[in-house]
Amino acid sequence: MGKSRESGRIEQEIEKLREQLNEHNYHYYVLDDPVISDAEYDRLFEKLKILESQRPDLVTPDSPTQRVGAPPLKEFAEVKHEIPMLSLENAFVPDDITAFDQRIHDRLETSSPIEYCCEPKLDGLAMSIRYENGLLVQAATRGDGATGEDVTENIKTIKMVPLRLRGDNIPRILEVRGEVFMSKSGFDKLNSLAQKKGEKIFANPRNAAAGSVRQLDSQITASRPLEIYCYGVGLVEGYKLPDKHSDILKRLSHWGLRVSSLVEVVKGADGCLTYYQHMSHKREKLPYEIDGVVYKVNDIALQEKLGFVSRAPRWAIAHKFPAEEVNTIIEAVEFQVGRTGALTPVARLKPVRVHGVTVSNATLHNMDEIQRKDIHVGDTVIVRRAGDVIPEVAGVVRKLRPGSAKKIILPTHCPVCRSAVEHVEGEAVARCTGGLFCAAQRKETIKHFASRRAMDIEGLGDKLVEQLVDTRLIESVADIYDLTQTQLENLERMGEKSAQKLLEQIEKSKSTTYARFLYALGIREVGEATAKALANHFRTLQALQSATEEDLQSVPDIGPVVAAHIAHFFQERHNRDIISKLINAGVHWPLIKESNHLPLSGKTFVITGTLSNMSRDEAKERLEKLGAKVAGSVSAKTSYVVVGVDPGSKYDKARELGIPILDDKQFHAFLNKF
Repeated sequence: MGKSRESGRIEQEIEKLREQLNEHNYHYYVLDDPVISDAEYDRLFEKLKILESQRPDLVTPDSPTQRVGAPPLKEFAEVKHEIPMLSLENAFVPDDITAFDQRIHDRLETSSPIEYCCEPKLDGLAMSIRYENGLLVQAATRGDGATGEDVTENIKTIKMVPLRLRGDNIPRILEVRGEVFMSKSGFDKLNSLAQKKGEKIFANPRNAAAGSVRQLDSQITASRPLEIYCYGVGLVEGYKLPDKHSDILKRLSHWGLRVSSLVEVVKGADGCLTYYQHMSHKREKLPYEIDGVVYKVNDIALQEKLGFVSRAPRWAIAHKFPAEEVNTIIEAVEFQVGRTGALTPVARLKPVRVHGVTVSNATLHNMDEIQRKDIHVGDTVIVRRAGDVIPEVAGVVRKLRPGSAKKIILPTHCPVCRSAVEHVEGEAVARCTGGLFCAAQRKETIKHFASRRAMDIEGLGDKLVEQLVDTRLIESVADIYDLTQTQLENLERMGEKSAQKLLEQIEKSKSTTYARFLYALGIREVGEATAKALANHFRTLQALQSATEEDLQSVPDIGPVVAAHIAHFFQERHNRDIISKLINAGVHWPLIKESNHLPLSGKTFVITGTLSNMSRDEAKERLEKLGAKVAGSVSAKTSYVVVGVDPGSKYDKARELGIPILDDKQFHAFLNKF
């Protein structure tokens, strides 16, 4: 009886300490209004650690003691954002903001002043943090906007990120978007310590923040002075958000998330520009770096009406602060090949100090920019750099051009692999077409090829790919299938069992689908949907390889630009050779049936909410195998809407339009008919 009473007392004390520490974290980091001293906080924290060590069965994931503790990772897992993390259009002068405001009025067909929510634009790393029933379950970097890296253990080390949300009416699922950054003083202390230890110092706070978040060992991240401000939401289920963006931010603060105190709501372009001037004067006194401000249409209904263009919302814009500019001379120009094959002209400059940094290289962006600015080797040019932005050549001082100045010419062949360079008419960027062969693209090509949605080679992660390429065991994706047990065992962190397991996964990957194989090749702008469309239209690889650009444009949703990318890819002999090696290595797939013979051909489905019997990806795959198209939004053309637990606005729209709705059980029964 005595032991039982003592056990209950410890349990109550642990719970009480957690509540106290979480409340103090909220006051310190969110409200900026601490109610106890640091020493008192440390005392409570140590007491909780002692009690939890006595009762490890009572340790919970949201305990303040669990911010660090996971063993180092071998690599970061991939996370697909259910709602993409968008980039913003940039503005640099007041006229850009006036034009932005006018576009909003024109699209909404209104003359009434628009209300905007204004906030500082932090110079950090964008992050998406997912809470389920109030508990932090995942954190991911922005990545390319559609897919990021799982950095959950690292984000949990940031004390101003609550492990469990506080307050009431907490959504079943909440993805909060924010910016991880490092303060000026934190950055200075970190570099000072690194200098004393003889370690490499960081160039700027943004690099320091990004490098700290991407540590495989969360203990290292925990030692870095990282902070966060939240600026919006992604996926939200089980809760109706307020109608105004500014009110959503207040709700996030209510739940214990840190939101900038500098957020303001203004009216019209004049209000935005007044806020810009205010923040411009305040900038130097802020404890962290900002490189501009962001304006967002405050009304959520208007945001939805305005929609998106490409990967940027029409309802928001970033107003950048002016960059520092200096003059120097272009001594030479080289073309660098990026991981996607893009050729970027880089100016080699006479070294010059810009924004506190010595600059000897600057991007020239592309040939269109070179021609527009009339840049020659030997020119005196204006070099601009703002914050962490890569230095660029802003213009030419033509009156100082020497007689020996030379025009800059785009190479016809890749400077790395000698494959043909593709420069599609109407596109600014020129690219190497040797995607499966080019050494500059090799690592990224192999990582993509092995990824889960491509060939799905479990265990062949980013770090291992880099090792295999660096040790020259792999020079193309075809070499994956020639790897031996002995070669793998000799690699760092690879024993006999790990090597055998990886070889089993490589062998398993040989049996795939035609669409996955096409997606795995990494053809520019050929995503999963386009790969499926190509597979269904050209049912054999031979038919696709011999297709003309005109043939390719007969496939739904493939226009002249994408058709050109596909045609150029298959015209490159190196790519065809590697594809042949893959087929000879045993990569195969079942014959594609004609899509118009499939039972759900011509039907469009939309899935909303959480399904109990399968994931959304599994449901999508099953529907597509039956010939259906799975869309992301409901329209009059939608055939069925599949509804799981906690559906969103798609369910309401389906009811409004009178579209047939299948609940979880009905959907399961529907699929079992085929």
